[in-house]
Amino acid sequence: MPKLPQTEEPNPRSHGLDREGTLELLRLLNAEDRRVPAAVGRAIPAIARAVDAFVAGFERGGRLIYVGAGTSGRLGALDASECPPTFGISRSRVQAVIAGGRRALDRAVEGAEDSAAQGARDMARVGIGPNDVVVGLAAGGSTPYVAGALRKARRLGATTALVTTNPRPALGKLADIRIIADVGPEVLAGSTRMKSGTAQKLVLNMLTTAAMARLGRVYDNRMIYVSLSNRKLWRRALRVLAEMAGVSEDEARRAMRRAGGKLPVALVMLKTGAERKEAERRLAEAKGHVRRAIEAGAKRRVGG
Repeated sequence: MPKLPQTEEPNPRSHGLDREGTLELLRLLNAEDRRVPAAVGRAIPAIARAVDAFVAGFERGGRLIYVGAGTSGRLGALDASECPPTFGISRSRVQAVIAGGRRALDRAVEGAEDSAAQGARDMARVGIGPNDVVVGLAAGGSTPYVAGALRKARRLGATTALVTTNPRPALGKLADIRIIADVGPEVLAGSTRMKSGTAQKLVLNMLTTAAMARLGRVYDNRMIYVSLSNRKLWRRALRVLAEMAGVSEDEARRAMRRAGGKLPVALVMLKTGAERKEAERRLAEAKGHVRRAIEAGAKRRVGG
């Protein structure tokens, strides 16, 4: 009989789970969850390689494509959906492809994860190219749908990565970058929505946040490209602009009006003394990298 993936093995620390009281159950779950950050920490060198690959591809017009099934696929969709409002990028630049399509986001689609052929077809459908990074999400490391997607993506010239919690993933040979967060067996055997899901969420947060910081889609530790879709976010933007530029909130408000409500443009204007068109041009030359645009503008002002 083939050896079970680690995610399917029973956890010796949770034997008798159904006999525990509420407090004991919760303490056990919490104790297991605390293993996750350390496991993700051990995977940082591999995460860094994925970040660098994404940054390089993004600057050439490439994309980050998550592909997965079930919980893994939904976590990819969650991270992808949060990137445009947080970092001001097009929805096309970070995408998620999930086995079973959009209906699989809120319900189980039986058998969808078993089709390697469909994984390959979905990669062809989104037009994978050599500047793209395709990240397979598979807790157990053996999902056929993800296997088909990674195999096809590699043939199309993309960089491939795998995020898994199985230390010996069957799909490892299909990935240029293997991100393995070895969290051990789940408290509830096979329930990868638990530690494995938490580990994957942490990895994806790190991947996109680090990449967007490298690409200048943040300034210092602030969301400079955040979508200003409600009053709370507008008020936050004014506070950030005032603090980063060293001006009053009234001055920040006036700058935002002159910048057409664009926070990065307003910051470049206030930091360099440029008017709106010049600030927009500098940002375009810097490919949206706010700090580079500001530093280039400051050098020009000094140089005269």
